[in-house]
Amino acid sequence: MVEGHLRETLRRYEEVMAELAAPETHEDSVRLQRLLKEQAELSPLVACMEALQRAKEREAEALSLLETERDEELRQLAKEELQEARQEKARHAAELKELLLPKDPNDEKNVVLEIRAGAGGDEAALFAAELFRMYRQYAEHRGWKVEIDDIHESGLGGIKEVIATVRGQGAFSRLKFESGVHRVQRVPATEAGGRIHTSTASVAVMPEAEEVDVQLDMKDVRIDVMRASGNGGQCVNTTDSAVRLTHYPTGIVIYSQTEKSQLQNKEKAFRLLRSKLYALELERRQNETAEARRAQIGSGDRSEKIRTYNFPQGRVTDHRIKLTLYNIERVMDGDLDEILDALIHASRAAELAGSADSESAGKGSGNSL
Repeated sequence: MVEGHLRETLRRYEEVMAELAAPETHEDSVRLQRLLKEQAELSPLVACMEALQRAKEREAEALSLLETERDEELRQLAKEELQEARQEKARHAAELKELLLPKDPNDEKNVVLEIRAGAGGDEAALFAAELFRMYRQYAEHRGWKVEIDDIHESGLGGIKEVIATVRGQGAFSRLKFESGVHRVQRVPATEAGGRIHTSTASVAVMPEAEEVDVQLDMKDVRIDVMRASGNGGQCVNTTDSAVRLTHYPTGIVIYSQTEKSQLQNKEKAFRLLRSKLYALELERRQNETAEARRAQIGSGDRSEKIRTYNFPQGRVTDHRIKLTLYNIERVMDGDLDEILDALIHASRAAELAGSADSESAGKGSGNSL
């Protein structure tokens, strides 16, 4: 089964390369972009297949030499070559298995990010604001753009709730494991006695849904328009530019007032509503395979406690993968790659383990790499 898939991949790659070489392809920009994207997706797999084949050939040559050669010095060289070839073969085989894992179709989507202050009053709101700053800094490091869709601020510079869209290549693939409850332990600025308090904020990371992802029946949506509230420019509080959507089947309410025109706020509100409905559908599908999901790096539920930021100890601990780092200032400044890479690696390792279990269950009919 695996070998058949690899042969089909190689055949398709050769077809794509032939089409890209044809002059008429470059006259159709849409077709050209589609083929270039497919080439980029297939190239790592094909390169790994070729490297694995070269390692197998090296192994066969070394074995052949050992069978026929009598000179001890040459036999020693052949043994060293055989060991290197087998190590290389094992490395490429493991890499190929990882490349063959099914990809999350949402990985290349933009992100709708929600952060809400939890337990802890003003301190929780301050922590929510710091988390938002952390993600904005990380997005800036990656060359992504962050657009605030809705924000409710509190006193002392805190945030009760913020909804933002993060736009950039691979945004969801990097941030999708951030959903859950984040906990902070520190002495609040308002604490005169120097006692350490624990506060929380919840984070939800959803792939930005496109119209094709969600079939929205307009009879299920109530649209209200009103004057925007809060500080703003010339249009705020003078025109009915704010929009509120109510989705009857789910009870979801979306409010948008950050744009100057009612049309822009309406478009933004519908985009957020589609993303929330899409996230609900994804959650439903994940619940169907809940045990497998939990065996990876947690449920992804926003109620799951996933990480603790302990300021007195300078420590950040991700409880799902038992990773502890003592660089809290760098993390809060948006240096998240070490944590996110570890989470992604843990998820892929769990998927590989699940794949290996499936292969063992079906042993006798499958093919090994």
